[in-house]
Amino acid sequence: MSFSDLFDSEFKQRNKGHFSAIVRVALADGIVSAEEKNFLDKLATKLEIAPSEYEEILENPSIHPINPPYLYSQRLERLYDLARMVHVDHQLGDKQEVVLKKIAVGLGFTPSNVNYIIAKAMSLVDKKVDFDTFAYEMQNMHK
Repeated sequence: MSFSDLFDSEFKQRNKGHFSAIVRVALADGIVSAEEKNFLDKLATKLEIAPSEYEEILENPSIHPINPPYLYSQRLERLYDLARMVHVDHQLGDKQEVVLKKIAVGLGFTPSNVNYIIAKAMSLVDKKVDFDTFAYEMQNMHK
């Protein structure tokens, strides 16, 4: 196995774990709504989840370990990507902030601050800022 294959494999495993965690959030209330299903479909494509893996994860999301990002910068990067997907597509409708809050807690953000974090993230995404600006603003929002 080459070094690039190893990196590719690790990247795909991380994406499967990330997708699995989001499926768990969607299934928290026992059902996946049509809006959530559309969001999961689009997210699976972006994360390069194969159709067979997608079905497997929907049936049993616990088969892949949850790998929350260790570094704050990685959490911000995932939040940025998810916030942009949710905001641009509006597939979750009124549920977008609720789902993002659950995902943010799953990513490791503090539950007591999650409302403020999501409001700030959505505000920045609405302004179409790049990731560097997003990260800077999120890291300095209390200053």
